[in-house]
Amino acid sequence: MKRSYITGTLVGIILVILLFPPVRPFFVVGEWQQAVVTQFGKFKRAVREPGLHWKTPLVEDITMYERRILASDAQPRDYLTLDKKRVVVDHVTRWKISDPLKFFKTALTEQRGRLLLDDIVFSELRQELASRNFADIIAGQREAAMEAVAKRSADKAEGEYGVVVMDVRVKRADLPSEVQMSVFERMRAERERIAKRYRSEGEEESKKIRARTNKEKTILLAEAYRQSQKLRGEGDGEATAIYASSYGQDPEFYGFVRSLEAYEKFLPEKSTALLSEDSPLFRHLGTSRKDKPE
Repeated sequence: MKRSYITGTLVGIILVILLFPPVRPFFVVGEWQQAVVTQFGKFKRAVREPGLHWKTPLVEDITMYERRILASDAQPRDYLTLDKKRVVVDHVTRWKISDPLKFFKTALTEQRGRLLLDDIVFSELRQELASRNFADIIAGQREAAMEAVAKRSADKAEGEYGVVVMDVRVKRADLPSEVQMSVFERMRAERERIAKRYRSEGEEESKKIRARTNKEKTILLAEAYRQSQKLRGEGDGEATAIYASSYGQDPEFYGFVRSLEAYEKFLPEKSTALLSEDSPLFRHLGTSRKDKPE
């Protein structure tokens, strides 16, 4: 009976030790953890080596911190740039606890450490963005600005809170919602102005091309007309020379052929013409060669 009582008591003590951490004489530090041991709220020592460690039950308390890299996703805030434009920046800070003793004394908890670190980053961001124009922040100089913010934040955070800032990255940088529409309208107006300028330049160039084409067309037509007139004159000259040569060989036959050509042009088929007998036009029709006087 007494032996079973003792056994039950021992089992009860072991269960209490296992179920209630304050009465445990040991604690376990994981690979991803680091611990701060305090006695009645005062710092005793920091434990960074993983494994099983001993402590005084009910006297010493253990506070665990992460050794891994932590991320702080802060709420977006408004900042003022060098050219007096408001910009909403949403950033993420990656950090880790390098000095658990200093972190315990200044921040105590990781949640409060995030808040203190966010205040530092907000201050550095405000200072850095105030020295740069809005277009530079949105475009090419964002990386350089974030590197400068991360460096200054790391110097302050490590010196004050025992925190190493790995980097600061901007997830989003936009104009405030209330001014986005006005900016979009200005952008649309600017694009329309550029489009109108391009259209007017295109129309002007089109008119130049048309004028140049019409000029070349006129020159080509004039040259073609000159060539045609020249060829026609040369042809008429050759025809006249041929006619003259033919006339010189047989004037009577030449006159006869020319009369026939004239009849063909002004007398259509089945037509009737009333002329006098002595009309020169019909002298070849009304008189035969044998009727001529000798």
